[in-house]
Amino acid sequence: MEKLVILVMAFLLGLAPLLVSGQKHEEDLIPTTSGDLKITFLGHGTLMFTFQGKVIHVDPWQEQADYRQLPKADLILITHEHFDHLDPEAIKMLRHDSTVIIGTAACQSRVPGLKVMKNGDRLAVLGLEIEAVPAYNIQHKRPDGNPFHPKGSGNGYVITFADKRVYVAGDTENIPEMKNLKNIAIAFLPMNLPYTMTPEMVAEAVRWFKPAILYPYHYGETEVARLVNLLKDTPEIEVRVRRLK
Repeated sequence: MEKLVILVMAFLLGLAPLLVSGQKHEEDLIPTTSGDLKITFLGHGTLMFTFQGKVIHVDPWQEQADYRQLPKADLILITHEHFDHLDPEAIKMLRHDSTVIIGTAACQSRVPGLKVMKNGDRLAVLGLEIEAVPAYNIQHKRPDGNPFHPKGSGNGYVITFADKRVYVAGDTENIPEMKNLKNIAIAFLPMNLPYTMTPEMVAEAVRWFKPAILYPYHYGETEVARLVNLLKDTPEIEVRVRRLK
């Protein structure tokens, strides 16, 4: 009886996949022309990709995962310097002698050996093509009038896994540069108010570049159902909601 109560509560709380599968974090498999891309949803802005035996961590943060239990990183991507995206201790746990770490100039002093990518840079690493794209605020600002994320200080990344281009936007609004994105198969767009986008901003952005799959991520208390409703008449874009608060 006790077990039944636990299972019922798990379903009500959305935790059933964890109990049934025994996995700590949700995972999706995306087929590519060179094997499956596994996406592990660690939470917030924190992701792990596994492809052809390589492990890529994005914005690792100890609050979202026990990195002692996760695979070491072949590549770490850091979008910007804020504490919930740049955690030096998490990086120490994940790195080994040959780990490549990429981030912005503002991250360089806190991560030994970090390779800086500026907006617009491209880099081939570990057989992957990485593109750094702008990530910044236009509307949402601090009380002093400065944007939460100034233009030029943060990166989003487009990572090419065989025939699949994956866009991890970082902390940004629906900036004009998104109109230049091409052939995006999967997009992670933030919706954590007041720092990034409203559901309406995300819906507008994806109508510009039309990813096949959209994962809202780093969404805090923002209503994800609102985004799903806004895109209900856009069947070419599949909205997948995972635990990424």
